Amino acid sequence: MNQLDALKQYTTVVADTGDFKQLDAFKPQDATTNPSLILKAVQKPDYAPLLQETVQRYQDRPLDELMDRLLVRFGCEILSIVPGRVSTEVDARLSFDTEATVARAERLIELYQAEGVHIDRVLIKVAATWEGIQAAQRLEQRGIHTNLTLLFSFCQAVACGQAKVQLISPFVGRIYDWYKKSAGAQWVEAENAGANDPGVRSVTQIYNYYKKFGIATEVMGASFRNVGQITALAGCDLLTISPDLLATLAATETPLQQALSADTAQALDLPLVQYDQASFRLALNEDAMASEKLAEGIRAFCADAVKLDQLLLAH
Repeated sequence: MNQLDALKQYTTVVADTGDFKQLDAFKPQDATTNPSLILKAVQKPDYAPLLQETVQRYQDRPLDELMDRLLVRFGCEILSIVPGRVSTEVDARLSFDTEATVARAERLIELYQAEGVHIDRVLIKVAATWEGIQAAQRLEQRGIHTNLTLLFSFCQAVACGQAKVQLISPFVGRIYDWYKKSAGAQWVEAENAGANDPGVRSVTQIYNYYKKFGIATEVMGASFRNVGQITALAGCDLLTISPDLLATLAATETPLQQALSADTAQALDLPLVQYDQASFRLALNEDAMASEKLAEGIRAFCADAVKLDQLLLAH
């Protein structure tokens, strides 16, 4: 059995891509997108017609609506291939605006429903800022399920659990990147691999906490840099993986063992934690890695949203 098939025994495998023509080969359950992945896809000849058709059909609509319609068009194509859910992201420029995030999420769902897509097949991705988490809590209360992204810290995960969001996406690879860059010449790869990888440790802590306290929010490890990070999290609720790493797993026959389990987590002695706005902001501020990576991630997604705007205007 190859490692991809072995992983599917323990974990729901999700494809992390806007390039939906690659999906069939790996048979993922779900798929995730973000502005950067959609931007990358629409610049390929295979997907350029989707952009052109969307602009021609809705050219009299505001730019923000055009973007949402393009995202939903990609989402619908993905849902014709995967049996489960697609994650579609609210514009990152709204990351600190609860009201605007709620409104934009509701419009995305309305656009999906107009295409005949059931609400349960869509996860609305929102950055795990305090404002984003509050927006997600309100959306969940209205039956709109959310995926809290750009999640780098334990306090973000705890606040998401308190908000009863559907799913979180802790970013394994970006955590790893920060610690590796911070250590510089002192970094020893072998000492920070597998279960010792700082990104893997972060997701393991969150997974164990959720399972210990019966928090229903799903944990989906994301942003992987290598196969070792993925195999060290076998057993996590879900893992969203890029097509190149899915291909590596499919081509590898090395046996794969379950690394995380709810039974093990429930036996741990862990304290229950609660955050309000002030204690959340302080805890996030105390975590230099999480503060930097959250800000950097929002900036990058904002920049790609602007580029997507420019592409839409150019057509």
